Amino acid sequence: MTTEAKASTRERLLEAAATLTYRDGVGIGVEALCKAAGASKRSLYQLFDSKDELLAASLEERAPAFVATLLPAADDERPPRERVLHVFEQVELQAGTPEFRGCRYLAVQIELKDRSHPASQVAHRVKATLTAHFRSTAEQGGASDPDLLARQLSLLFDGACARAEIGADRLTGLIVPTVATLLDAADMR
Repeated sequence: MTTEAKASTRERLLEAAATLTYRDGVGIGVEALCKAAGASKRSLYQLFDSKDELLAASLEERAPAFVATLLPAADDERPPRERVLHVFEQVELQAGTPEFRGCRYLAVQIELKDRSHPASQVAHRVKATLTAHFRSTAEQGGASDPDLLARQLSLLFDGACARAEIGADRLTGLIVPTVATLLDAADMR
């Protein structure tokens, strides 16, 4: 098998893992993953040590796009308050699409329960990046307690994603004003 064919098989497996686990959860079987990828189990185990490693690699590969769709660009010159609101505006937009299934990283952490699982560790790092963004932006915006505000914003983010995913709430007109109220209470500019 050539390196090019292995890369192609690897990419198909990563894509299948991303698609199926986002839609159906991490309990998806190896056979279903291989079938969706058009790959054999042998290929999967030649490329990844386990299904767990495939899932972790898939999450890792998707992380930059996840962050890029939520966070403002590094050169964004809007005030810190507006940069935080931008994140929740993006969540609101995504939640309004039929393919929205919540935050894939939160779902993995909830489903796996095992914090030492490789995919859970990737998900934890990605979610920590979001909280760190909230903290640094809160600090730049003069929030009275940047650490607390970052944790509160992360809680709102996860709660909003979860409620939208299960159809309990529509985020339009709900999440952005809620975040604005929280930013006001924290004296965020």
